[in-house]
Amino acid sequence: MEPIQDVPDLSAYLAADDVIDHDHDTVRATVARLGAAGQDPEAYAGRAFAFVRDEIPHSADAGDPRVTWRASDVLRLRTGICHAKSHALVALLRAASVPAGLCYQKLDVVHGLVAIRLPGHPRWARQDPRGNKPGVDARFSLDREQLAWPVRPLLGEADYPTVHATAHPAVLDALRRARDRTHLMRLLPAAL
Repeated sequence: MEPIQDVPDLSAYLAADDVIDHDHDTVRATVARLGAAGQDPEAYAGRAFAFVRDEIPHSADAGDPRVTWRASDVLRLRTGICHAKSHALVALLRAASVPAGLCYQKLDVVHGLVAIRLPGHPRWARQDPRGNKPGVDARFSLDREQLAWPVRPLLGEADYPTVHATAHPAVLDALRRARDRTHLMRLLPAAL
């Protein structure tokens, strides 16, 4: 599958908004700790990916009932589901001038991913920062995807090809409305 931008202008994939708030002090401090300044963009992107995947627990894996959706809150509170962790990774990348967007898969519910576009690479590369656990081994790669879950078309699962410059409204609405993670699982869309 070839990821497709939903906005033709690549600068949209560097912008800050209420969700991808990469101008926030917490995001900027994390970028500085990860050593973005003067570093090779690919090396930085790999470090940012590993940080979000490994240092911010997936709230379902950790049993954390809190729901986060804004990138700075995910980084500050150190918790989030796949969508929230994707927002955090996109913010860390954009803050270091690496174009990044949001992608989705249709599994039992819609699953959140990140797509990055590095200089010298001809296409978007999808990444899955949800966090590893037994049976899940997502890895950073620009050449061969290694996501948490490959889709199973026979079960009705699908990859959505769009690289969104902003969070999908249906996903964002669920994240914002949820009282806790259990409530969120009832609100998340099954498809986009």
